[in-house]
Amino acid sequence: MLKGRGWFGGGLWKNKNPHSLEHLRYLYNVLSKNQVVQESNRGLLVETLRSIAEILIWGDQNDSSVFDFFLEKNMLSFFLRIMKQKCGSYVCVQLLQTLNILFENIKNETSLYYLLSNNHVNSIIVHKFDFSDEEVMAYYISFLKTLSFKLNVHTIHFFYNEHTNDFPLYTEAIKFFNHPESMVRIAVRTLTLNVYRVNDQSMLQFIRDRTAAPYFSNLVWFIGNHILELENCVRSDVDHNSRGRLSHLVAEHLDHLHYLNDILKLEITTLNAVLADHLLNRLLVPLLVYSLSPHQDKDDRPRISSVVSLFLLAQVFLIVSHAPLVRALAKIIFHGDNSIFSEDTVILQGQRLVRRGFVAPEEPLEKSLQAKTSSGSGSNSSHSPGGSLPREGAGGSEGAIAESTQASGGLSIDQEAEEAALCRELRISTPAADIMASIGISDLEATHVNITDEEKEQLRASDQAGGIVDVGLTERSLTFRPFLQSTIVSLECSDDDYASLFALCLLYALGHNPGINQDLLDMAVAGGSTMDTRSLYNTLLVDKMLEIITLSCQYNSRVRVATLEMAILVLKQLIGVGSSSRRKNTSCLRDHHLAALEGAREEATLMLRNFYKSEEIFLDMFEDEWHEMHRKPLNVEFLLQDASVLLPPAGTPLTGIDFNKRLPCGEVERARRAMRVFFLVREISLAVRDEPDTHLPLTNPAACVQVADVLDLNNSDLIACVVIPRDGQRTKRFLVIDVIQLILVEPDLKRLGWGVAKFVGFLQDLEVTGDKDDSRVLHLTIHRPSASSGATGRPTTPLLSAKFIFDDHIRCMAAKQRLMKGRMKARQRKLHQIARLLELPGHLQPCPSPPAHALHTMRQEAHRRGLSRVGVADGRSRSQSHRPMFNVTRVPGFALKREGVLGQQTTSDTEEHPTNCTGRSESQSPSRSSRQSSRQPSASHERVSRSSSRPRPRSEEIPMEDMMTPGGVPQVSPPMSKMYAEFSYSVSTIGVRKKRGKFFNGYQP
Repeated sequence: MLKGRGWFGGGLWKNKNPHSLEHLRYLYNVLSKNQVVQESNRGLLVETLRSIAEILIWGDQNDSSVFDFFLEKNMLSFFLRIMKQKCGSYVCVQLLQTLNILFENIKNETSLYYLLSNNHVNSIIVHKFDFSDEEVMAYYISFLKTLSFKLNVHTIHFFYNEHTNDFPLYTEAIKFFNHPESMVRIAVRTLTLNVYRVNDQSMLQFIRDRTAAPYFSNLVWFIGNHILELENCVRSDVDHNSRGRLSHLVAEHLDHLHYLNDILKLEITTLNAVLADHLLNRLLVPLLVYSLSPHQDKDDRPRISSVVSLFLLAQVFLIVSHAPLVRALAKIIFHGDNSIFSEDTVILQGQRLVRRGFVAPEEPLEKSLQAKTSSGSGSNSSHSPGGSLPREGAGGSEGAIAESTQASGGLSIDQEAEEAALCRELRISTPAADIMASIGISDLEATHVNITDEEKEQLRASDQAGGIVDVGLTERSLTFRPFLQSTIVSLECSDDDYASLFALCLLYALGHNPGINQDLLDMAVAGGSTMDTRSLYNTLLVDKMLEIITLSCQYNSRVRVATLEMAILVLKQLIGVGSSSRRKNTSCLRDHHLAALEGAREEATLMLRNFYKSEEIFLDMFEDEWHEMHRKPLNVEFLLQDASVLLPPAGTPLTGIDFNKRLPCGEVERARRAMRVFFLVREISLAVRDEPDTHLPLTNPAACVQVADVLDLNNSDLIACVVIPRDGQRTKRFLVIDVIQLILVEPDLKRLGWGVAKFVGFLQDLEVTGDKDDSRVLHLTIHRPSASSGATGRPTTPLLSAKFIFDDHIRCMAAKQRLMKGRMKARQRKLHQIARLLELPGHLQPCPSPPAHALHTMRQEAHRRGLSRVGVADGRSRSQSHRPMFNVTRVPGFALKREGVLGQQTTSDTEEHPTNCTGRSESQSPSRSSRQSSRQPSASHERVSRSSSRPRPRSEEIPMEDMMTPGGVPQVSPPMSKMYAEFSYSVSTIGVRKKRGKFFNGYQP
């Protein structure tokens, strides 16, 4: 009745289906009736706007008539009317949210064109919202970012008006580049990158002429102030109390560098020239490079500490790869001096003046944009045709461009011209100077590198004589290169390595930057790849690296592990370790440098000997540190992302800093550091001589039994058991105890006498305990290798934690004995491997106190043991100073893979795990045998002769086959025959194993 009388009007009757054209008509009528926003209808308008977005998205995918109606009624005009009424943040937020959802979800290009066709979107963009409201600001910038993702060569003309020279989407967004909220700044960077990716020359020309200089100058000034804030935070946070704020500042600076690099990688020549110019002349050179020079009196220029400067420069070379920019910056560091900071620093480039120095822009960005916009479109006539822009010295730099094109391969002519212009502005050498090392010494006079005539004569004479050339750096040449001299001086770490770490990072980043050509590095830092490495590398820098390595090998050294790793990386870079041109088994260092490196290795070995102990934790720490160092090698990029390295080196784990980035605390951490130093120095020593590492890791994974391997179980001692893990599932297995592994097998149904490994674990990581209530039960826990000691502090679940139930208490007791004995011998075996690795004398036993032997005595002992190994035919290293672990030919639990050969397996096991033990030497055997014979005076002549010939083996060392007669009857005394018959296994002539009258495979003979 109400509908018939028209109380709500025919169009106001709400349709039951919200996704239909009728419902959109209903919403249109609601907007028509409520065009004036009041307190009473705000809720209705907000719900209407939300419903309109939902229907339009549905219509975009299902019914095109929905969009036709929306455009026919021009419903976007209602949005504009609502915004202009100062309706408050409640309605504006819903309006912006509706637009954001609408443009984000539309997939049909035709529908998108319809929405953008009437210029209402640009009117919404330029509307003056109340940006003091955080919610309005968030939805507005999100709306702009969503629109930027829709930009392409077809849609760009809906936003950029070429006739009026107006681009509100871009100009309104960049006004918030320095907004206090980080999410707003990130959205602005994303939007600008989306705009720059559109390949439209007229639009890019507008950005270059109207917005590039104001935007980039203000952006560089903002980044510079951020650097000063980071410097103040480092100075005030000596006690590591504000690491959270410092981490935030470092992360923000990294975002800035990545954003600048993303712009440069788009290879838009017009934009890159402006951006590189502002970065060099207003940030990198006047703030970062200038801070490397010593502080002078009456100098009020802003500067930062040399530590922060090295840290930030290393980040620049690690992230930014634009060749003209990084090459010009590298040349300033290598060859520049303080003359580039003279007073006449006003440069005319193109049609604008650029003041070199870290100075504020002449006016804020918003004011600059308004002035540019109000100047009209008449400046278009000054543009050169085809979109090309006037560049500084375009006519006079043709010769330099031609020279540089031949000098540097891989760069375009535009990049070479840009680099030449930057070099001329900065008063450094042209790109042709990059190839000094390759074009000959006679061309040195044509360059502007600071080098004396005496040095030129020396280099020319050495080149003619064909002798060894110390390229790049000398002590004398450093006096003319203050920035490079400051970097080299920072490598001194006799007191601490605070600045040395960042100087090493800078050298590493210079060598790995793809934008810096190899010729420039050959001249200033690294060695060339076309000549013999021994005749061409930087002696001064190699000396510095070896000094750091030697200092790190001292007991109370202040050099952190991370600094040592960086020094080794730079040393490899300098001498070309790993290059394809090296000859096999040859050293790439000169003799005196190789001697210094070997001396450092000896010092590292001696330092680790002081911590060599027989406690179980030493072996676990040794293996854990080796695996940890190889599992997580040093990543320089991640290292420079850690803000904690900017603070003075800490000496306590309470700071939460990683172990390799701080000083050790306590004896345990000093032992860990000694292990890592030993590993690193030993590794670089082997790498320099191009020798493989045949001793580490202590366990060769290739020689171990793996899960699912098929094993030959003939002549092996098996103990049947029921394994009950934590989940309660019972499985019947056979326990095999190998030399270093515990193996659980099940019979192979395809082949008699063979089994399949279902679980393997190392005996050294085993924990075994009995059960108080049941004498047939053992509780076994096998830890993962990386967590066996708990030294790393990472709680991990064990590899196996289960209850083992045996047939009787005799088998349970025998299994426990063999497990404990196997664990002890496996650990002793590896301790002896470590002792041989440290070149400890064979007659010494590991003890908590450091050995008081001189290096000469230990060397003589190592030489004697080395001579005894020469006589081995196959070259395998075996020590003859200890008693073998087993006095029998078959080891209990010995297992062979199906695909291997028995002789090869025995050889590999002997080679990988030498059977020596310092705990019991052969010299103890006569005394022990004499004591045994004295205790049994009434024994027979046969037993006396057997005891005098060799020691009596223990019960767990007696293989089961030795207890059996040829007929299969145990040789035991009558009182013990019943117990041994149940304990032993007999092997018949056809290889079928019996147990209590039952056969292993279930078949009857």
